[in-house]
Amino acid sequence: MSDNDGKKTLGLRGARPGNVKQSFSHGRTKNVVVETKRKRVVVPKPGAAKPSGGGAVGGDPSKRPAGISDAEMARRLKALQAAKARESEEAERRAAEEKAREEERNRRRAEAEAKEREQREAEARAKAKAEAEEQKRKDAEEAAKRAAAEAAAAKSAPAKEAGPKRDLSSRPAPSPTPRKADRERENRGRGGRNEGRRSGKLTLSQATGGEGGRQKSLASMKRKQDRARQKAMGGSVEREKVIRDVQLPEAIVVSELANRMAERVADVVKELMKMGMMVTQNQTIDADTAELIIEEFGHKVVRVSDSDVEDVISDVEDSDDDLQARPPVITIMGHVDHGKTSLLDAIRDAKVVAGEAGGITQHIGAYQVTTDSGTVLSFLDTPGHAAFTSMRSRGAQVTDIVVLVVAADDSVMPQTIEAINHAKAAEVPMIVAINKIDKEAADPMKVRSELLQHEVIVEAMSGEVQDVEVSAHTGQGLDELLEAIALQSEILELKANPDRAAQGAVIEAQLDVGRGPVATVLVQKGTLRQGDIFVVGEQYGKVRALINDKGERVKEAGPSVPVEVLGLNGTPEAGDVLNVTETEAQAREIAAYREQAAKDKRAAAGAATTLEQLMQKAKEDENVSELPILVKADVQGSAEAIVQAMEKIGNNEVRVRVLHSGVGAITETDIGLAEASGAPVMGFNVRANTSARNTANQKGVEIRYYSVIYDLVDDVKAAASGLLSAEIKETFIGYAQIKDVFKVSNVGKVAGCLVTEGVARRSAGVRLLRDNVVIHEGTLKTLKRFKDEVAEVQSGQECGMAFENYDDVRAGDVIEIFEREEVARVLD
Repeated sequence: MSDNDGKKTLGLRGARPGNVKQSFSHGRTKNVVVETKRKRVVVPKPGAAKPSGGGAVGGDPSKRPAGISDAEMARRLKALQAAKARESEEAERRAAEEKAREEERNRRRAEAEAKEREQREAEARAKAKAEAEEQKRKDAEEAAKRAAAEAAAAKSAPAKEAGPKRDLSSRPAPSPTPRKADRERENRGRGGRNEGRRSGKLTLSQATGGEGGRQKSLASMKRKQDRARQKAMGGSVEREKVIRDVQLPEAIVVSELANRMAERVADVVKELMKMGMMVTQNQTIDADTAELIIEEFGHKVVRVSDSDVEDVISDVEDSDDDLQARPPVITIMGHVDHGKTSLLDAIRDAKVVAGEAGGITQHIGAYQVTTDSGTVLSFLDTPGHAAFTSMRSRGAQVTDIVVLVVAADDSVMPQTIEAINHAKAAEVPMIVAINKIDKEAADPMKVRSELLQHEVIVEAMSGEVQDVEVSAHTGQGLDELLEAIALQSEILELKANPDRAAQGAVIEAQLDVGRGPVATVLVQKGTLRQGDIFVVGEQYGKVRALINDKGERVKEAGPSVPVEVLGLNGTPEAGDVLNVTETEAQAREIAAYREQAAKDKRAAAGAATTLEQLMQKAKEDENVSELPILVKADVQGSAEAIVQAMEKIGNNEVRVRVLHSGVGAITETDIGLAEASGAPVMGFNVRANTSARNTANQKGVEIRYYSVIYDLVDDVKAAASGLLSAEIKETFIGYAQIKDVFKVSNVGKVAGCLVTEGVARRSAGVRLLRDNVVIHEGTLKTLKRFKDEVAEVQSGQECGMAFENYDDVRAGDVIEIFEREEVARVLD
């Protein structure tokens, strides 16, 4: 029971202190300590007892309780006095018992001290006796050695010294008993062999008590001797406390905390229970609680964060001596269909554009080109369509030089302006390539003048930005463009250290059938080699193969070299940074931390929404129609671009919801999700496998294939437009003035009207206006010309009108006649 829970201690009246054994089911028992609660004795003060008692004895009627007689009062006083006497006797008895217990404790303490003193004296006597015996043995050995030396000297002496020899031999020889005892001890200790002066020495194996096997260290033996010496001297034997630096993360398991402190788990759990936390060794506690426990055990706290796992890939600045020149990275940017890929195609002398669907670039392409002068250039070809904004922004982040391609016959367009903004945000130099100069409608000066509006001043307009007139079709100006790029790269003095761990940016990622996840990486620092272990975003892996832009396998890739990397465990996001690590454990730990951080971020974003916001959103979404779709693309960049384009389609009445987007072929799982949500599957440059096609045919799931993003966006926009409610358009066709009102049996009130403008039709809607205020809106019940029912009445003619379910018509009211038609709406 805790000390501060406000409850009294459980006790038994009249019982002595002891243990009570409780029995439970399945043979379990438990010992409970029972405490005896003593009765509190209140002894009145000497001066206060007499007046109080005197007043009671006197039997003052004003102070006596009602209905109590004198005899009853006397009996009560007598019982009170007897109770006080018993209490005083009990107090005296307890005092006597306490005194006896104290005397017994003192006697036992004196006996224990005497026993310890006798034991210490006995140990001291034994020690002195052992020292005396050792000294006696040493003296005997020295005497034996002297006798042996004298005997050897006497044997080697000449015969003429026989007299002195006899004199020496006549001396009393030392006692043979010690020498015999020494020989017996040597025979027992060394197996009967005589090994000279080492016979009396103590070896390490003899001291540790074993021949062979694992033996104790000298430090262990020394600690054992110190403990024995302290015990012999009567001191307490306590282990020296080792203070440790305990690394403490944000959350830790109790058993792991005990392991890091090198303490018993039971002790740690006991301390937590003292703090009011009923936990087990497998439960997790927060860092603040763990810090209190660590300080309680006397250790030091070293707070660490989960993000410390990324410290192994901290960016280290390279020294100038290690830097070497590297090829520049050039990004081709511009509006769609301005000839970016055709220009690069002419430079590479390859037909890249022939492989693109619809003649437009869908992915970021990375290529290396060697000029006639031997200069190596790395090109990034980015798509120009508006959906690939994020892809172009990634291209600008990893580039050194931006080549802005502008068609001479089309001038500056929206994506041209966007490319200019990306280049300025990345703070990279720009070179303007005015393409399609061979066309008749080409106007280079118009391009230069329009670029002025966006703060791009070319050299022809006395600016600093280089501009080159080129033609991808005829090859005009290509050499000048390459010279401009080489000049700009010389000015930048691009350098990198190839002799360090590689670091690069993922330009594109895709899930390839047969090869698995493949990432197009532009190496920025160091050299990426086959067999390197790396982490990229939330994925990690080991470089299984490197493939250059020509489709050839290479062993390594240096700075500014684009390569395809095989060996990832998953598809990374385009734009992630690749870092090489020393061990696979480090890469796995970093990837796991990043994945968990991303999950926590998404969970926090969802948890941040309050209940009121959820209710408000649900109320707003009541009248919003959704078009659910599934998107599968060949590469990560295309999938991301499609999702961004889908988010822009819709208004406050209808919107497109992407249930799932991924990379790779359409699988049976995608078909199952589409069937459950009633959504079509959009495949961009991918196809469904056989099982997925069969499942789609059975369940009626629509699969659509696209290779050009324009077609996909237009089809989804048309489908979303079909969810829009039709627009009701009103057309006013006439007005009529009520001249008089008549009552007709079986009909009700009939208004006699004159059609003043347009025509009155039986099927049209009508509004009743009184003082230019709409009184009623509805339909006509009857329209008569004289006594005949007619379909319409022309302007200038009189007629009779009756309203459906409405009779409050008066002379002088105006009837407005109109027709409604539904107009189909489309999304902008």
